[in-house]
Amino acid sequence: MTHSIELLHSLQLTPDTKHYVFTRPEDYSFVPGQATDMAIARDGWRDEDRPFTFTGHPNSKILSFVIKSYFDHDGVTKELWSLKPGDHVKIGDPWGAIEPKGKGIFLAGGAGITPFIPIIDQLANDGQLAGSKLIFANGTHHDIILREHFAAQDGLSCVFVTDDGKNADHAGQLSGDVLDQEIADFDSRFYLCGPPKMQDAILDYLHAKGVKDDQIVMDD
Repeated sequence: MTHSIELLHSLQLTPDTKHYVFTRPEDYSFVPGQATDMAIARDGWRDEDRPFTFTGHPNSKILSFVIKSYFDHDGVTKELWSLKPGDHVKIGDPWGAIEPKGKGIFLAGGAGITPFIPIIDQLANDGQLAGSKLIFANGTHHDIILREHFAAQDGLSCVFVTDDGKNADHAGQLSGDVLDQEIADFDSRFYLCGPPKMQDAILDYLHAKGVKDDQIVMDD
C-alpha cells in the first residue's frame, strides 16, 4: 500500500545528512530498525523509489528519517535535500529484518547507522542498553551522524573510526584489527550495517572468529 506524507521540517546534521520529519498516516506501524521505500511526489521522481530507515520512535505521531544525500549524481537523495515543508513523498509498507534483539555490539559504516538509531533508543528506553558498544566508521569526523546523541546514551560505549583518525579512536577502515582491539568477547550479539564491501568483510571476519549467524542481526 502507498501512503502520501507531508514534510513538516528538516534539520541538517552533517554536511550531507539531514533529519526529516513527516506526517504519519493513520494506523501506520513499524518496528525500530525497519525501512520503507520512498519516492518524491514531483514530476520525474514519482517512480524513483529508494529504501530509507525509520529513525523515530514507533509510537510517535510523526515519521522521522535520517538520510544522507549524495551530491555527485542527480539521484533521489540529492533531490530530497531540496524538499521544503509542505512537500510530499510517497512511502510503502515497512520491511526489513533488522530489529531490537537486546544489548549487543553495533557495527556501522556511514549511513549504515540509521537502523541503529531507533534500536539503540528503544533499548535505552527499555533499560536493556547497558553493556552495549557502538563501533562507527566514517570518512571524517564531520561525517559522524548524531555523535553527541550516541555518546550521551547511558550504558552505550562508543568507538569512532575515521579515515584520517582526527577526533576519532582509530584511523583507517573498520577492520578486524579494530574489532580485536575493541571487543573482548566475540560470544556476543552483533548488529551489522554499512556499505556492502565493508559489511561483507566484517561478516567474514566475525565468522572467522566463531560468531554464528544467529548472533548477527542484519538485513538478508
